[in-house]
Amino acid sequence: MSKRYPAEQRERAVKMVLDHLHEYNSVYGACKAIGPKLGVGAESLRLWTRQAQIDADQARGATTEEQQRIKELERENRDLKEANEILKSASNFLREGARPSPPQIVQFIDQMRAENYRVESICRVLTEHGVQVAPRTYRNWKTAPPSARTISDAYLTDALRDTVGEPEELYGRRKMYRHLRRKGHSAAACTVDRLMGDEDMSGVVRGRRHRTTIQGGKNATRAPDLLDRDFTSEAPNRKWVTDFTYTRTWAGFVYVAFVIDCFSRAIVGWHASTVKDTNMVTTALKMALWRRDHCGHRVGSGLIHHSDAGSQYTSIAFAETLVLEGIAASIGSVGDAYDNALAESTIGLFKTEAVSKRSPFLNGPMKTIDDVEFATMGWVDWFNQRRLHSTLDYLTPDEFEEVYYSQESALPPEMLQA
Repeated sequence: MSKRYPAEQRERAVKMVLDHLHEYNSVYGACKAIGPKLGVGAESLRLWTRQAQIDADQARGATTEEQQRIKELERENRDLKEANEILKSASNFLREGARPSPPQIVQFIDQMRAENYRVESICRVLTEHGVQVAPRTYRNWKTAPPSARTISDAYLTDALRDTVGEPEELYGRRKMYRHLRRKGHSAAACTVDRLMGDEDMSGVVRGRRHRTTIQGGKNATRAPDLLDRDFTSEAPNRKWVTDFTYTRTWAGFVYVAFVIDCFSRAIVGWHASTVKDTNMVTTALKMALWRRDHCGHRVGSGLIHHSDAGSQYTSIAFAETLVLEGIAASIGSVGDAYDNALAESTIGLFKTEAVSKRSPFLNGPMKTIDDVEFATMGWVDWFNQRRLHSTLDYLTPDEFEEVYYSQESALPPEMLQA
């Protein structure tokens, strides 16, 4: 039961005091005598009577109407201050442009409630600034089970965060979409794009090209260009392209040479050295030949080895190595990166993914050639076995070659001989 006095009782008590006020020495005396008979406290009755005298212009003070207006102004002032504080806290929340998701809205309202702001005020401010939400809607969201999209987003977000610190964090949005699909997540590309944006994940961007080779000279004798910018191949071990680059360490420059198979984009050989000489590129080639033989796919006749016109590749010693191995030499024109575009592209990936500042293959600063070799080893292993390639229909180089060899083994002998 309410403790407030009914308005009728208040009015009757005040009227009795005013009618008999002349019988007592003071207002309080009249209230003390009449109040208990009506079941009203003397002090409460005195305050009512005093206010009635002010309203009748019989005493000085603020009238009931003025007091009501003062309360309204105080309430408006309090609500305005509260709205301004809520708006300050919501500035970043509202700045993104798109409507926040229900979980984000609930989280924001919960945070503001923890700071003693009212749900009604928070919802009013959000609604005034384009985020339509009612207090009842907020309470329904609090008690309702999460939607299928919210659950799916949570799983995908966890999967994205699992790539942090792994080589896959280097992926952009197209490759990340393919990576998640391979992991069993049935996500749409637009969903992956949205969640990567929410997590501030964007992959890496290749930097500018660096000059790494010293041309052998326009008049130097060199092999012809047998590829003519055709970096496709019908089978492994038909076309190899090669090039080298450099990276800085505390001890000085380190040079890394690569040999790439045009069929699968696999890095079949590599070698690091502190000197960019013929021995460096020769060692990379021999490593590639050994690796193919070790994996049971020995290089036969007809292999073309393509490079740029750098002095290391036009040297007599390297040409003799190719002749001894039965490999046809092919060299692009002087100063034209497009003649060796596939090798240039692979080296760009190496610079961006393996030895850049945010590379997951580095455990610290590159001090010596040992650090470069360790990072290159990890990157090449990931590149061949786990990295998705759009030109291979988002397969890895090893998977692409496995498909080829499995199809080849299923053919009858007479077709293989043909």
